[in-house]
Amino acid sequence: MKIIFVPLAALLFSAVACLADPVAVFDVQWGKGRQRQTRIFAIAFYDLDAPQTTANFKKLVQDGFYKKTTFHRVFPNYLVQGGDPLSKKKDRTVIGTGGPGYTLRPEIRRKHLRGAVAMGRLPDKVNPTRQSNGSQFYVCLQPITIQDGQDTVFGQVVSGLEALDEISRLPADGNANPIDRIEIRRTYIIDRSQLGHPVQVR
Repeated sequence: MKIIFVPLAALLFSAVACLADPVAVFDVQWGKGRQRQTRIFAIAFYDLDAPQTTANFKKLVQDGFYKKTTFHRVFPNYLVQGGDPLSKKKDRTVIGTGGPGYTLRPEIRRKHLRGAVAMGRLPDKVNPTRQSNGSQFYVCLQPITIQDGQDTVFGQVVSGLEALDEISRLPADGNANPIDRIEIRRTYIIDRSQLGHPVQVR
């Protein structure tokens, strides 16, 4: 009998594909000791409008790529940005310049409404084809119409948006990088129907 080994990543991806309405859940933490704060938010996906971007984002979430990265840009009640693997390090001068080593083709169809999740990218001058960064993303905390037609919107925060509002107002330096690390501690994908219920995650 021939034995076929299926990579664990493939099994996990298949499991996610079987979910009726998958959402990516992020556990976020900042502060120390008694001042430590923990928040959770969840992102639903626009699979039809941005299929390549959503597939890539789900894979990064499943692979634990975002674990120990930070929200490295905060603008009060306007926008928060994260997803840079360089934010795992202490050198704040390079944060915001990293990625997974590849870019994504633009899938620019959705508007930047409150709660919209979009991929970051370099400006048109150096990126005329508007390729998205492979991992950096931002969340709109109000409608940002100036970005409509500019970046790929691939998802929508469906739970915990008020937590991101709170994070956006935390003290930051001159580069809008929060003074205290706002670290992503855990990411996982569940069916949307499971939001608000205890979830066992490896």
